Amino acid sequence: MEQQQIEQLGDELYQAMSKREMVSPLTSRGFDISLDDAYHISLRMLQRRLDAGERVIGKKIGVTSKVVQNMLNVHQPDFGYLTDSMVYNSGEAVPISERLIQPRAEGEIAFILKKDLIGPGVTNADVLAATECVMPCFEIVDSRIQDWKIAIEDTVADNASCGLFVLGDQAISPRKVDLVTCGMVVERNGQVISTGAGAAALGSPVNCVAWLANTLGRFGISLKAGEVILSGSLVPLEPVKAGDFMRVDIGGMGSASVRFI
Repeated sequence: MEQQQIEQLGDELYQAMSKREMVSPLTSRGFDISLDDAYHISLRMLQRRLDAGERVIGKKIGVTSKVVQNMLNVHQPDFGYLTDSMVYNSGEAVPISERLIQPRAEGEIAFILKKDLIGPGVTNADVLAATECVMPCFEIVDSRIQDWKIAIEDTVADNASCGLFVLGDQAISPRKVDLVTCGMVVERNGQVISTGAGAAALGSPVNCVAWLANTLGRFGISLKAGEVILSGSLVPLEPVKAGDFMRVDIGGMGSASVRFI
């Protein structure tokens, strides 16, 4: 794919995000988009955000659990960037009706790094050694692609369908919780809607962070000290609307809550 075409598609996705409009799937337009092309489209979209004053504060891996892969018909993980305009604290009101197009919420485990992780060759032991703490979080994903009709190239180009995220109010050492067996319970408006465990995400959220570090390492990108790393959903995506209240509890790790407006 030519550079001019990459830039045009990145600009189109940025405008769609800014105007809260959907665009047709990039993979339905008759040209061949490789995963590398999609990543460079996402970098163009990111550059537009940085030019507008945002700054990168972390990275994310998505589509890690079988239940989410089956929901989206995307059968490998995706990856994207987090900026300071995306983050909210537990209990805050999140203005999805002003910011997002077709939002869905998912419960995850967030890693806060104290050391850089530079792939390839990053192991699970490296991830644990580089992690300051973990905490519950919600990622509120959003797609600029019409009706979520995405292939892996569409979601990677669209910054891994990232919208906003909410960090919990507690932080714990990753060595003080079993990240494979820890249980997750998600409630919406007081009703339990899903449960999961750490193993739902590629066998362990630690596997996810290692995969992300090694995948981004191919592009010369590292996970950096101080960054927030979202490790992927442990439960199904749930459509959300203004007025909904959600809470996620993770055994041994605490909770996060969010009210949507």
